[in-house]
Amino acid sequence: MAKIQLEIAGLTTGHTSKNSSYTLILMEKDGDRRIPVVIGAFEAQAIALVLENIQPQRPLTHDLIKNIAGEFDIEVIEVYISNLVEGVFYAKIKCLKDDIIHEIDARTSDAIALAVRFNCPIYTNKTIIDTAGITIEDEEQAAPEQADSDEDILSNIGESTDYSTMEIVELEALLAEAIQQEDYHRAALLRDEINRRKS
Repeated sequence: MAKIQLEIAGLTTGHTSKNSSYTLILMEKDGDRRIPVVIGAFEAQAIALVLENIQPQRPLTHDLIKNIAGEFDIEVIEVYISNLVEGVFYAKIKCLKDDIIHEIDARTSDAIALAVRFNCPIYTNKTIIDTAGITIEDEEQAAPEQADSDEDILSNIGESTDYSTMEIVELEALLAEAIQQEDYHRAALLRDEINRRKS
């Protein structure tokens, strides 16, 4: 299956108070669809620090992995978002060691935190883009969102919403509204709830 390259369009704070979740916005490099991926606070901070070019005083976990890989001449050459099951994205990290490519299973958030550190491409496939991609209809849309600062990522938590009691028609209407407002975190939660019900 042909690979589709993605770029990070933004990182936004979430809308849940039960747990600290955030939304990473991935965008087709040669297209107009975006994939919202809900991630945790730690991974959001790990990605935001690199996007904002902030160097922590001591290495975080993903920095440590990069340092270990460097010591052993392991290069991360690609991240591939390979599957989507019940709203959960699955990823593989492709590493090169002694001219041999190794694939390592990883959470998508961790894989992308490494991708930004190794400056390697992020890919997915047509099935995932067709299933999870959100197209912005407005041609005059705003520029892609910039990453929040790491302080904002840890402090800006919005309100929670329970979508499990709503009818699918209501969910689809809310999804259209969320997309129109470019509220990608909410759109991702709604999309996942709709997909769960249709599967």
